[in-house]
Amino acid sequence: MSGPYTLAIDIGGTGLKAAVLDAEGHMLEKRVRVRTPDDATPKAVIDALTKLIEPLPSFDRISIGFPGVVRRGTVLTAPNLGTRKWKGFALQDALSDLFGKPARLENDAEVAGLGVIAGQGLEVVVTLGTGFGTAIFSDGRISPHLELAHHPIHKTLTYDQYVGDAALEEVGRKKWQRRVLKVIAVLRVLLNFDRLHIGGGNARLLDFKLPKNVDLVSNDEGIIGGIKLWDDTIWHAR
Repeated sequence: MSGPYTLAIDIGGTGLKAAVLDAEGHMLEKRVRVRTPDDATPKAVIDALTKLIEPLPSFDRISIGFPGVVRRGTVLTAPNLGTRKWKGFALQDALSDLFGKPARLENDAEVAGLGVIAGQGLEVVVTLGTGFGTAIFSDGRISPHLELAHHPIHKTLTYDQYVGDAALEEVGRKKWQRRVLKVIAVLRVLLNFDRLHIGGGNARLLDFKLPKNVDLVSNDEGIIGGIKLWDDTIWHAR
């Protein structure tokens, strides 16, 4: 397998995942995972990542997917990790300095989307997990990030509150699935997407027939998409 080799990190509200990818985006070994620390401060998360990647092969560069708004390598919001703790934290530089390799940081749903989109038309990616992640692509180009997760979807409930982990536990799988169908219908009207890709850890619970132009994607795409952050055409067109 050819290099350069990329350490791809997927930071989530529930779990931290990582793998090393070859130049084509194939994992050199099976990805590793650990639970996100309960008190998910930047230090706690970085300490957990340091231990997590110890058994992985060597790498030349780093890609990071983060569950919140990031800009120019810095975290602006971290709804499911604690925004107050993370706001203004230069995560990209912190990991680059720690591991001695260049790093690139992007929103986790957008990284996952880079691993699945066809690059044609308006494609939307949503991730169902601790919260509700979203990314929008126009002909393969990442659109400005919208935190749809914090927009109301039902009465005073946001998307995060309506279909996130807490909602799934509260209302049960069947009612939660109906809520996901409602969200799909709303996104279709709101965005007029050509294709909607659904991923994240809870996507596996969708056992009904999906509506037209909607598909399920592997939860590993949050890792695999990391290779695309090192495509300069994509990175500089953000």
